[in-house]
Formats: sequence, C-alpha cells, structure tokens
Amino acid sequence: MKLGPLRNRSFRLLFTGRAISSFGDGLVPVALVFAVLHLTHSPSDLGIVLAAQTVPLVLFVLIGGVWADRLPRQRVMLASDLVRFGAQGGTAALILAGGAEIWQLAALQAVYGIADGFFTPAANGVVPQVVADDELQQANALLGLSENATWILGPAIAGVLVVGVGPGWGIAVDAGTFVLSAAFLAVLPVVRVPATTGKRASSVLADLRGGWQAFRSRSWLLVSVGYFTLIFAFGFSTLSVLGPEVAERSLGGPGAWAAISTATGVGALLGVLLALRWRPTYPLRAGFTIGLFGTPLTLLLLGAKGALWLILVTAVIEGVTTTFFNAIWFTAMQQAVPPGELSRVTSWDAVGSYALKPVGLAVVGPIAVAAGISTTLYGAGTIFLLITVLVILVPSVRTFRGGLSPTHLADEPQIPPVPTV
Repeated sequence: MKLGPLRNRSFRLLFTGRAISSFGDGLVPVALVFAVLHLTHSPSDLGIVLAAQTVPLVLFVLIGGVWADRLPRQRVMLASDLVRFGAQGGTAALILAGGAEIWQLAALQAVYGIADGFFTPAANGVVPQVVADDELQQANALLGLSENATWILGPAIAGVLVVGVGPGWGIAVDAGTFVLSAAFLAVLPVVRVPATTGKRASSVLADLRGGWQAFRSRSWLLVSVGYFTLIFAFGFSTLSVLGPEVAERSLGGPGAWAAISTATGVGALLGVLLALRWRPTYPLRAGFTIGLFGTPLTLLLLGAKGALWLILVTAVIEGVTTTFFNAIWFTAMQQAVPPGELSRVTSWDAVGSYALKPVGLAVVGPIAVAAGISTTLYGAGTIFLLITVLVILVPSVRTFRGGLSPTHLADEPQIPPVPTV
C-alpha cells in the first residue's frame, strides 16, 4: 500500500485533524435525521433542515474560494472549524434541552453551511501545498480514508446513542471534534503557494470572474459539475430524505439506517484501497463507469423495500465508487488547475454540485407524499443511471488524462519541495 504522504509531518497533521472531525460528522446523518423525525415525524421538515445547511454553502462558497486563494488556507480552515463548533454545539444544546424548534435547527445548520462554504475550497487547495505532485492521488485517497473510514464507527455509535440516550449527544460529540481538528490545524506548517500567474485582481468581484474563467475554460469540468448538479438534486437528496423514512417504516428503524450508513463507510474504506493501488489512464471515465453500480442501485432497492442485507451490499458498493471517484476527481483538479486558481475553481465546483440540492431536499418530501415513496425512489434511481451513462459519452470527460496544459506548465511558478520528518 502506498502511504508515502504520511511520511510528511504537515500531511500527518492535516490527515489527523480531518479524521477527528470526520468521525464527528459520521454521527450527524443518523443523529440529526432522527432528532428532526422525533420532533415532527415529517420528511418535509427534515428536508428543510438539510436544505438550510446547503443553501448558505452554495451562497458563500464562491467568496470562500476567493479568500482561500488570498489568505493562508489553513487559517481559513481553522476559523471554519471554530464556527462549526459553535453551530453544532448550539444544535446539541437545543435538542438536549428538549425545546428545539425546526426554525432554530435550520438557522444553526445555516451557520454551519456558511462556515463549510469557506472550508471546502481551502481544504482542497491546501493539499498540493503539503505533498508532492506525484503523491496527490495517494494523499487524496488517504484523506478519503480519514474522512470515510471513521464513518464505519460513526453511524454505528450514532445508532446506539439515538436509541440509548437520544440524538442530541451525537451532535454534541460532533461539536467537540471541531475543537480537536482546530488544534491540529493551528500547528500545521504549509508551503505558501504564489497566487495566480500574472497581476493579482484588485477586487473580490474581479477574483470571482477570474475563477469563473478558469473553471469554464475546461469543458471536462463544466460537464462533470453539471452532472453533479443533477445527481445531488435527484439522487443524493432523495436518498438523504427518504432513506431514513424507509428504514423507519420497513427495515427496522434507526438501527437499520445506521447499518446502511456503516456499510457505506466499509465500502469507502475499500474505495480508498482501490484509489491507492489503481491510477487509471483515463481517470474520469473509470470513476463515472464504476459509479453506475453504487447509489443508483441503492435507490432502486430502497424503492422496492428490498431485503436489508441486499441494500447493505449496494451500500458497500456505493461507498467504494463514491470514495474512489472523489480521490481521482480532486487529484484531477489539483493537477490540471494552477495552484493560485485552485480554491476558486473548487468553489465553482461546489456551487455547481450543490446548486439544486436545496431544491431537491425541499421538494422530495412533497413529491413522495403526492407520488409515493417507492415511485419517487424508482424515479431518482433511474435518472441517476441515465445521466451517468450520458456523461461517460462526452469526449472531454471520456478522454481526460489530467495534468497542467503546456502553457500553464511554462508559466506556473515552481513550488519548493516539502520537507519530510
């Protein structure tokens, strides 16, 4: 197994901090979901709370990308961790006090989403500052390990907490992990990457336009992110809202959904191992192709109210495909986009990916009421399959091989090697 990036002290600190906060995040899909369902028993209310987290992320991630290209990225990440600690701590306090209202939970999750909008582009941009280019895929795979392997324990522990002492404690633990993550980020040394080649834009608006130009000039980015827009709106939103409902009604309750989430975490670990060992010649083609066998099948089986063991199998496959794709996707951006533009391009990626997710989260409940839960899940799974096939057929995606263009290679400033300890 290729663990070379872990020889680097900076990467070890980044890896450890994100592993700790990811463990806490692994509790939330079970704890927050059932906190809302126990309050109102309404999938529509759950969609509102989840959408409240996503809308601010979409609105603020572009600004987050600009500041992550202007400021030291670890400082942006540190501030984000502290704000998310406050948001999740407040959410936990309200739930544990027994007086939580849906609007209060939505407001606090909105604060979380704003902070996440600053964290996401900074986190992707900082990776090439602490590891060598030829170790980027391994580094992204290991970060996938730190973020996804913890989900093996997180959902299982969340299920125990929800059943035993209530969902508020799961969210309280998540809040505490952000403090620990911030402690590691506070001592993280990184190589300062020069800003975009050429004169620095004089305003935030000019920086936004520069980021958009860098993003839209790459057709593989435009097509892929357009795909993400649709699958988050029609696929993952449906899974997030209706999956727990099917588990509650037909599969045995919160423990079943925790088991499904844990199975996804197991698959994620296997996906990391695949990404550590396999560097496909055409990475996007490989990633999209194996994606056909993950989430779409889980959606279809949930719609059919299939046997839990079979859904667990597809959840494992979902974890493999999603984690493998994430590793090659972030590597593709880090290798094909100049360092000084990377956070802004990442922010446009995030905006496109999440643009319709709040709409999806808000409308899935009403659609399921009107058309039926099974019909809605069947429709989402079918759409997911069809658009994945279509994106594989696009030439710029199918033939993408990664790397900076010759022009960028000539102009981009050289980054000094990162010392290892």
